[in-house]
Amino acid sequence: MSTRRILSIWFPRLGAERLIRLQPFLAGQPLVIIEECQNVQLISSLNGEAQEQGLYLGQLVRDAYAMCPELVAHQRSPMGEQHFLQTLQCWAGKFSPWVGPEGGDALVVDLTGCAHLFGGEQSLMNVIEEGCTDLGLSVLMGLADTRGAAWALAHFAGCTVEVNRSGDAIDQEARATRSRAEKRQKLNRNVTSTSLCTEISNMSRVAESGKTYTALSPLPVASLRLEPSIEAQLVKLGLRCVGDLLGQPRAALARRFGRSLMLRLDQAIGNVPEPVSPVKAPDYFAVRITLPEPIGLVEDMMAGIDRLLPRLCKAIENKGKGARCVALYAHRSDHAVEVIKVRLAQPSYDPRCIRQLLEMKIGEIDAGFGVDMLRLVAIQVEPLHQENMIGYIKTGTSKPVRQNYENMLDNLIGRLGIRVGLDAIQQFHPASSHIPEKSHKVMAAAWSTPYKSLWPTPNNPRPLIMWQPEPVNAIATPQLPDIFRWRGQDLVRLQALGPERIAPEWWLDDPNWRSGVRDYWILDTTDGQRLWLFYGHGGAMSSGWFCHGNFV
Repeated sequence: MSTRRILSIWFPRLGAERLIRLQPFLAGQPLVIIEECQNVQLISSLNGEAQEQGLYLGQLVRDAYAMCPELVAHQRSPMGEQHFLQTLQCWAGKFSPWVGPEGGDALVVDLTGCAHLFGGEQSLMNVIEEGCTDLGLSVLMGLADTRGAAWALAHFAGCTVEVNRSGDAIDQEARATRSRAEKRQKLNRNVTSTSLCTEISNMSRVAESGKTYTALSPLPVASLRLEPSIEAQLVKLGLRCVGDLLGQPRAALARRFGRSLMLRLDQAIGNVPEPVSPVKAPDYFAVRITLPEPIGLVEDMMAGIDRLLPRLCKAIENKGKGARCVALYAHRSDHAVEVIKVRLAQPSYDPRCIRQLLEMKIGEIDAGFGVDMLRLVAIQVEPLHQENMIGYIKTGTSKPVRQNYENMLDNLIGRLGIRVGLDAIQQFHPASSHIPEKSHKVMAAAWSTPYKSLWPTPNNPRPLIMWQPEPVNAIATPQLPDIFRWRGQDLVRLQALGPERIAPEWWLDDPNWRSGVRDYWILDTTDGQRLWLFYGHGGAMSSGWFCHGNFV
């Protein structure tokens, strides 16, 4: 049985170099990627030019600008970095079928039984390094028998362990020089460790089979992927290297630092297995048809869609999913590509539903000199969950009726969404609040299910139409006025019902409720209006009468 060999591939400048690949004009300039953490902006990634200026990871952006005025800063895109790492994972799949992500900037590869295909381990690492250089990426690698040891070698091989003498302690310096000393030590620490780690050869990052102890012993305790608090405690006790931990009693370490320290140590030396679990590639649904002659009529393109849609929907159905967004790519004879996209209100694999939406937008395609290939792609798919039957007796009647109603509603929302956008179609859901205007919430109809239960009935009647409270010109007393003026009209009270007292949410600062406690009245006027008036007893603003809705 062959010994496991694990390769860790670390991209220390992934965020910055990804952006340089997208915007090549940024090459050669000091570039940093910033992210907000606890209301401060910190450097999350930087290129080599920025590092030469003395900048480091985790540095405040304002300090970085002070050190390098010509600095170029961009906001971090976690989603973009994740997609880029997935692309690199697919690229690394040619070296081994077992490739998985590790953190947000590294890959782990199980090379067991694969290295000989590339001329040995060192030759394989050289191939990976050359490939990353062609891609414009900085890379550091570590190879060992365990996943933890490979990660440690990739990140900390060649880094010297710092030994602080008593005379170098910051707390022994004068108070006026401590701030400068902290910055000086941090800068020196970062520059020194990074230069050592990048200049070391790949050969020094390879732990020979069966020599994991020897490779790990000189590395700092941070190479064990420990929590910062545990790492700081170990350093204070003088346990700065992994070799210092290996020589200590396990029981004492477990009592002092918990099981997490022993778990990381056992994973690094191979006592606890840490398998490589590759992420399954996402399902891809696409079909195409190549035409013998270019076409340009809408009828001809719809005929091509009729041949493609059943195949696409069948593939989606076999995976138990439904399409949310479908794109049609029309490849013209002049090598141009026309694209239309349709979004569905609910995931579906029904060809008729998708065809209706495509037919409404097919007229936007400019055929030019003709279209010689059509391609349908399900850009976004979602799993479909089967609903439970409400009872075997009523299943044969109620289920088809309910499905037909839901399908008709979804088709209507989808067709309206083609014209006005799915986000513009909204629906109401009840909300748990005693505040009248907060008794419901507005949700996008395409991304939420209709409320199927009975709408909660309030204790008192609510108006059919509600608006923002409008001032009413009346005497500012709690007594209901007989005559008042509202919207330029002089109104006379006929009869009234109330009051209903509603208190504001004291834990929220709502600008609409700064009038304090409200007493609501249902008031009929002589001209036939039925208004919803309230008297605000005053809070952050003066008291008075307001109109909040209309019952007719």
